[in-house]
Amino acid sequence: MDNKSYQDHFYKKAKALGYRSRSAFKLIELNKKFNFLKNGINVLDLGSCPGGWCQVVKKKISNGKILGIDIKKIDTIEGVKFIEGDFLSDNIKSAIKKYFHSNIDLILSDMAPNTTGNKRLDSIRTNQLCLEILDFSIEKLTKEGVVISKFFMGEDFNEIKTKSKKNFKKIHFFKPESSRDESREIYIHCAGLST
Repeated sequence: MDNKSYQDHFYKKAKALGYRSRSAFKLIELNKKFNFLKNGINVLDLGSCPGGWCQVVKKKISNGKILGIDIKKIDTIEGVKFIEGDFLSDNIKSAIKKYFHSNIDLILSDMAPNTTGNKRLDSIRTNQLCLEILDFSIEKLTKEGVVISKFFMGEDFNEIKTKSKKNFKKIHFFKPESSRDESREIYIHCAGLST
């Protein structure tokens, strides 16, 4: 199966299973590898439009709170709360804290800024988002919490790795099979705050 057929396979499979995006399979693969979707947990999904990751979370957990954040409007999913806005703004960060009341068990991010066509710039901007998410996670995760964030292999990889190693007991890097071959995207999995 060539790469285009392989990608079409995930697109068709997403349609058949009712997922809003083929990226749902990335989260399914990540969870199969690291087993972080558990009943009763508080989950924050950043950059959640069109809602594919929230669909996966909702199918996997019960008795938990699920909050999705995106600058784009997202069609409703039963049992999931969506807030439209920029995660980096103080207002949205306050809304996140208010919604959960307590700390968060799992922070997910498949977030990337709008692409400019300049791969180096896009990589830097996405990786800065990853660093922002790590900072927020260090502040708001439960002691044994988990954060999973997308980033791109590039010059600031070492900064992401250093920050993660300093603040988490376990870190792993993983590229799902459902990622496009030509994509430089990779996911970091961090578990258990060490601070």
